[in-house]
Amino acid sequence: MSRAYFRDLDSIPLNIAVTGESGSGKSSFVNAFRGIDNRDDRAAPTGVVETTMKPEAYPHPTYPNVTVWDLPRIGTTKFPADQYLEHVGFEKFDFFIIVSSDRFKENDVKLAQGIVEMGKNFYFVRAKIDSNLHSEKNSQKKYDEKKTLQKIKENCIQGLKELGVTTPQVFLVSNFICHLHLYDFPTLQKIMERDLPSHKRDTLILALPNICSSNIEKKKEQPIPLSRTDDVTVRFWRCNNGKKVWYEWAVTEPSCSAIHNPAGRSYTIGL
Repeated sequence: MSRAYFRDLDSIPLNIAVTGESGSGKSSFVNAFRGIDNRDDRAAPTGVVETTMKPEAYPHPTYPNVTVWDLPRIGTTKFPADQYLEHVGFEKFDFFIIVSSDRFKENDVKLAQGIVEMGKNFYFVRAKIDSNLHSEKNSQKKYDEKKTLQKIKENCIQGLKELGVTTPQVFLVSNFICHLHLYDFPTLQKIMERDLPSHKRDTLILALPNICSSNIEKKKEQPIPLSRTDDVTVRFWRCNNGKKVWYEWAVTEPSCSAIHNPAGRSYTIGL
């Protein structure tokens, strides 16, 4: 692909809506999706109380044509369920991500049904998985991460079926950028890419954090152009999965590189 093609991608708008209950982790997810952590000056505010009172736009730090929108929760006085899509400006969004830190609720299902009726896609994301695994590990004599993840997913799917969703699909996702490659985010990424038209698909690929090998392969041949006056920022993350620890690092300014040593694939230290 030519440099001109990538310049053209910079002009293609992509608007992603993220909604969920207060305290569900949606604002942290907005930040991780954009490749930044919650302490960054450009981050969406996070907290256990409602911090999103109106639709807030958060442009991607490197690709400003990609905007992740942090939406207020559905079912409030200002954003009633039956008028929610109209009030948040449904038309401008390419797809919706519905976030929960527990079982999904009736209003989440109503929203999903409304999105489908309008001809757009949505994805159920079960967030705060790291916190759940940490609590389970500290409370169980025989901790099994795989079984715990399966139990969380089955619980969410069963809840959605009870609310009338016939074949629900739920993605378990970390709220933290250094753990975004874990669990179901790589699968979610592939499905989002599949569902978008080709020109927006390539825009999404460029903007997503480099959290899985397929995305790294798609990006690795793109050099980072520099001028004499550019500042270069390299970030390091210390990661662990309870059994081993490793470091990951990437160039984040003036543009993002691939993450090196993702999931400790090249080097780890046992705990």
